[in-house]
Amino acid sequence: MSKAKLIVFEGIDGCGKSTQIARLAESLAAMGRSVRVSTEPTETATGKMLREALSGKVKRTPCEMAALFTLDRIVHNKCSDGIEKTLENGTDMLSDRYYYSSLAYQGSLCDYDWVRDMNVNCPDIRRPDLCIFLDIPPKEALERIGKRGEAKEIYEKEETLTLFRATFLRVFETLGDRVAIVDASGTPDAVAARVLAAVREILD
Repeated sequence: MSKAKLIVFEGIDGCGKSTQIARLAESLAAMGRSVRVSTEPTETATGKMLREALSGKVKRTPCEMAALFTLDRIVHNKCSDGIEKTLENGTDMLSDRYYYSSLAYQGSLCDYDWVRDMNVNCPDIRRPDLCIFLDIPPKEALERIGKRGEAKEIYEKEETLTLFRATFLRVFETLGDRVAIVDASGTPDAVAARVLAAVREILD
């Protein structure tokens, strides 16, 4: 069996990350692998600050958001039950969002190079083994968000999601990380099959 992997899921809001992470966790467990799921923002104090800002409850500048996300990501890596310890214990970690989101979201709204350097060059932020990007048209993503019946977050607008999707794709071209761009349209089962096919390539 191959060593534990850090696999991160990215995509614009409404792309189906939560569903597909759960499906992949089930598939990996069925293979006999140990799996944990985490998310950014985390459940730590920095994560709470970020969730308050994302909900619109607290106003923060794009630079403040970028710095807070980076700090939260360091905690995500280094805390006692974080990414590093999980992988050391032989358990795969599936993360709902990672630094690609910072580059696409905050990098679109403030200095991109600063956000990139702060994340990619930080020695306490691990590079993932694979990034799964669930690609979906912004209009379809907003339709899915509307069906949830929940209050929208500050970024959940078509113009904003279109900008972020374009930035995600540019980010992937420049970083050199292993990224699988997966068509997230269609049934959850169809998308899950595409995700699993991409993940199998790093498990062999």
